[in-house]
Amino acid sequence: MTRSRITGTGMAVPARVVTNDDLAQMMDTSDEWIRQRTGIGERHWITEGETGSGLAEKAARQALAAAELLPANLDAIVCATSSPDHFIPGNGVFIGRQLGIPGVPALDVRQACSGFIYGLAVADAWIRTGLYRRILVVGTELQSTGMDISTEGRHVAVIFADGAGAVILEATEDEDRGFEAFDLHSDGTYAEMLWVDAPGSRYKGRITPEMLEAGRHFLVMDGKEVFRHAVTRMPESVMTVLGKIGKTPADITLLLPHQANLRISEMVQKGLRLRDDQVYNNIQRYGNTTAATIPILLHECVEAGRFKRGDLVVMTAFGSGFSWGSAALRW
Repeated sequence: MTRSRITGTGMAVPARVVTNDDLAQMMDTSDEWIRQRTGIGERHWITEGETGSGLAEKAARQALAAAELLPANLDAIVCATSSPDHFIPGNGVFIGRQLGIPGVPALDVRQACSGFIYGLAVADAWIRTGLYRRILVVGTELQSTGMDISTEGRHVAVIFADGAGAVILEATEDEDRGFEAFDLHSDGTYAEMLWVDAPGSRYKGRITPEMLEAGRHFLVMDGKEVFRHAVTRMPESVMTVLGKIGKTPADITLLLPHQANLRISEMVQKGLRLRDDQVYNNIQRYGNTTAATIPILLHECVEAGRFKRGDLVVMTAFGSGFSWGSAALRW
């Protein structure tokens, strides 16, 4: 039976590094305050002229090279982002244009932090049905341009960052490799607890001077509610996806949790009773890059030789929507 497996990974982050001490010059905060609450020490923010689709292209070319493929070998693009370069169209078509592959279908997934998991599920389904055989799945975000960089907005601004990660999914007939199961959920009851209100098509003119003055174009978050739901939903989803393949947390080689907050990852690890060597985090160096966190984690692990054939890798995420989900992959 045809399934999909990852044959190449890549990542790209802006060259500009913003430390906690740098943020302390912009708002009332400190390195100690940020580390205690988030675990973050530094993050990458763009400089003028850089784009989310540009970072995605760099990550995609790296993934293609690892898979020993050319852009022309791709059958489709799935791009997960909550921060597209433009309101319309999505970033997927710009990535295709920059890769020089006109005519290749491109789909954007707007599921924010869980977007990459959703994107993988879509691409895996396309491959399993025989529609396509080689798909680029990208998670790319520019969050630094949509935050209130002030003391008032510090609870969000110290967390989020910019970056991109990419994988190549290819069809395989090997039943001992590839994606084995997915688990996806959402609950719009809590949509306003992590969102950007404007611009929006429900508003005449989509955004007004009054909205800008009120900061309704900035990302806002109820941190306590997000934390409370994330530390419950992520372990639940991991257990569900493991149950689908008859496995337990003890069988996990490596858990790659969405890098929302190091404290959340620690609580998820504790809830699943996983050892330190069963979980990989890098939020300390990159911050929360939303849909890009998991593919960046994947690439770093591949580069470090953390996976060997047959290892069970589980990815899990929670974010805006609220939406959440997990994926189980046999390397």
